[in-house]
Amino acid sequence: MAKSKSKVAARDGGVVASRRKFLREAGAGATALTMPFFFVRNAVAADKELKIVLWSHFVPSYDTWYDQFVKEWGAANGVNATVDHIPHLELPARLAAEISAKAGHDLLGLFSLGPHLYRDNVVDLKKLVLDTEKKYGKAGAIGRNLCYDTETRKWPAFPDFYISFPGLYRKDLWDEIGMKPDTWDELRRGGMKLKEKGHPVGIGLSHSQDPNVSWRSVLWSFGATVQDPTGKHVTINSKQTLEAIKYAAALYKDAMTSEVLSWDDASNNRYLQSGRACWIHNPISAYRSTQKTNEKLADNIFIWKTPAGPVRRICAAQTQCYIVWKFSRNQGAAEAFLSHLAAHYTEAFSASTGYNNPMIPGMVPQPMPILSNDPTSHPSDKLQVLQTAIEWNNTFGYPGPDTPQIDEAAINFIIVDMMANVATGKMTAEESMKRAEKEIKSIFAKWEKRA
Repeated sequence: MAKSKSKVAARDGGVVASRRKFLREAGAGATALTMPFFFVRNAVAADKELKIVLWSHFVPSYDTWYDQFVKEWGAANGVNATVDHIPHLELPARLAAEISAKAGHDLLGLFSLGPHLYRDNVVDLKKLVLDTEKKYGKAGAIGRNLCYDTETRKWPAFPDFYISFPGLYRKDLWDEIGMKPDTWDELRRGGMKLKEKGHPVGIGLSHSQDPNVSWRSVLWSFGATVQDPTGKHVTINSKQTLEAIKYAAALYKDAMTSEVLSWDDASNNRYLQSGRACWIHNPISAYRSTQKTNEKLADNIFIWKTPAGPVRRICAAQTQCYIVWKFSRNQGAAEAFLSHLAAHYTEAFSASTGYNNPMIPGMVPQPMPILSNDPTSHPSDKLQVLQTAIEWNNTFGYPGPDTPQIDEAAINFIIVDMMANVATGKMTAEESMKRAEKEIKSIFAKWEKRA
């Protein structure tokens, strides 16, 4: 998603093993800067320390800002506050290890991981969330679906931000063929023409986070879903799913190349920066990195909403939320810091260059900084459409809530594989859909037994 993703370790064998370990372990079990944190909740001696772990952000300037923000808050409150940054694909293994040891960090930022797999090991942050909503307004659908547990009626996580996936396209190339990639069908038809000119579409069909988002977006836009609105029933077996799969195979054949089968999350960024891609489905970090490496090319890259399908326009957002371990001895400091972060969210949003969209919209009201007027973009209103992103983004559980079973299905890349198996000719659409249904139903049944 950005050039800093080159930090990500190889994901194949090691990540698969880590993911399996993580599933075993998880299944078992506005404060002002000068205001002391113990006004948020009763503090104990251990609260003089706060250990935070976050993934390495795709916009490096955000990590720089965040580390200094944490340092200043800690100094003002007499807390030894530290931050560790790790590649996002290492998070499941780190979380599993800390659950196993019942020790580690106090505050953990989860990227593209729902908190529900950890429900038995995390603090209920309901009071903190409700207090925050009183100040800034209700969390949007993304924040509530991700961070509220409909089964336990608790808040296992604090809503932080979501990352929208618009379409980033070469306007100069699309102008040449007299088209704009506003719909998935237009993307396929226009992409086929531009592929012939040496400019294919770039969407990964591999086990990384970007494909998890993009192919759910295709699935939903055709009217298909993984589950029903209650979150109790698997709905993947449908005519709409078959149409989405057939479209994915056609898009791959007509507008893409086989290299997408082995892409990591940085590959489509590099594709865009190289000048080859005519369109990618990605956050604006890819555009930001291109601005630094090739300003002329960046001026020709435009941003538009995720493509519309035959039924709707909707996208699966990547998300960031915070959890606090029950075994943490520094829970008071963790909650106090989150309250302080909420009070300074416009600063955080600006530090991310418009990348971190708040799950509680009132924390950064419109007109939003940067998105409403970005002097570094030409034209300066190029990013304005992203202010509407909350209207066409949702979490992986759409149209129902996120649950442990939805989280597990996502980290096993079932939807990505369903599309890839047909695109590469390994299965028919019907065979691939039925295989996905079997895998998802197995996950749902497992968690139903544990309820």
